[in-house]
Amino acid sequence: MTEIREFHIAIDDADIDELRLRLTRTRWTDQVPGAGSLYGDDVADVKEMARYWAGEFDWRAVEARLNSFPQFVTEIDGTNVHFLHVTSPNPDALPIMLIHGWPGSVMEFVDVIEHLREDHHLVIPSIPGFGFSGPTTETGWHSGRIAKAFAELMARLGYQRYGVHGNDAGAIIAPQLGQVDPAHVVGVHVTQIFSFPSGDPAEMEGLTEDDYRRLGVLQNFWETMSGYAKLQQARPQNVAFALADSPVGQLAWTMQLMGEPAVTKDFLLANVAIYWFTATAGSSARLYFEDAHREDQPAEPTTVPMGVAIFPDDFQTIRRFAERDHHNLVHWSEFERGGHYSGHDSPELLAGDLKVFFAKM
Repeated sequence: MTEIREFHIAIDDADIDELRLRLTRTRWTDQVPGAGSLYGDDVADVKEMARYWAGEFDWRAVEARLNSFPQFVTEIDGTNVHFLHVTSPNPDALPIMLIHGWPGSVMEFVDVIEHLREDHHLVIPSIPGFGFSGPTTETGWHSGRIAKAFAELMARLGYQRYGVHGNDAGAIIAPQLGQVDPAHVVGVHVTQIFSFPSGDPAEMEGLTEDDYRRLGVLQNFWETMSGYAKLQQARPQNVAFALADSPVGQLAWTMQLMGEPAVTKDFLLANVAIYWFTATAGSSARLYFEDAHREDQPAEPTTVPMGVAIFPDDFQTIRRFAERDHHNLVHWSEFERGGHYSGHDSPELLAGDLKVFFAKM
C-alpha cells in the first residue's frame, strides 16, 4: 500500500480520565532521607511533576497544536508511519525532513516550524515504534531500516531532492538516510555526531585541551547517565512492563533525559503523554536493542555533505573523530546557549543554522 491518509489526533476522554486516576493512585517508591538525586531523580521532583500532570497539564492544548499542522499516515514496510507535512508557499523550496530522538517525539520540532516554513517544505515523521508511528509489530526495526522507510516516504511525497536533520536517535538515522538515498539527499545536518575514540593510541595524539574537555563530558555521561541505554540495548521488554502500566514510571524514565532547566514542564509532559497514549514505551525502547544487535552495522564513512550544530548543554562532538566517520563534513557551528532539545529551547538558533547549511546545498 502506498496510500497517504490524513490523520487527526483525538485521544478519548476516557483515556485522559484513566490517566489522571492512575496518577492519583500511584504507589510511590521510598527514598533515603536527604539522598536527593543521588540514586536518580528525586522523588519530590517526580511527585511535583505528576501532580502538575494530573491537575494542570492540558493535553487538549497539545493535541490542538499538533492538529493545527497537516498530519498524515502511510504504510511503509509493513508499519504505519505518521508525519507532519508543512509546505512552503514557494513550490520550489527545498524540503527538509526533521527526525526526533528518544525519549522525544515530533514535539521536538513544532517550535521550529514557523522559523522554516517560508523557505522550506517540512516533513516531520514519528520514528517507527514511537508515538503515532507505533507500536511496531515485528522485529528488526533498527536505524538502517528506518532510514530506508524515510527515503520511501520522501519518494511517495514526490521529493527528488531534499535535506535531512536529526537530533539524538535522529542524528543516527539521518546520516544513514544519506547513505541509503545519496541520489536524492543533498545534505545531512545533525546536532550530535556519535563518533568516539576507536582505541588506537595514535588517534589521541594531538587532541586539544578542548577535545579532552569534551571527552570528559562524554565519559561522565557514560558513567552516570547511560544506564537507560544499556538496559534498553539488552532487555527492553523488561522495562516496558513497568512503563506501559505506570504513567509515573514513564514520567520518571523520561525525566532522567529531560531534566535540563530549559526544558519546560509542558514540553516534557507532552512527550511523555504521547508515549503513554500510544502505548509505545516498549516499541520505542526496542530501537536500542535493534541497533546494538543488527548484523549490517554501518561500516563505511558517509560522503553526503554534512553539517553539525553544537549546543553547550548537550552531547559534545569531537571534530577529529567526526571527520574520521564522515568524509564530507562541510559545516560546523557552535552556540553559546542551548541544550539537547535545541528545537524547543533555542528554535531560532537551530532554524537559522539549518537555513545557513542548506543554502550551501
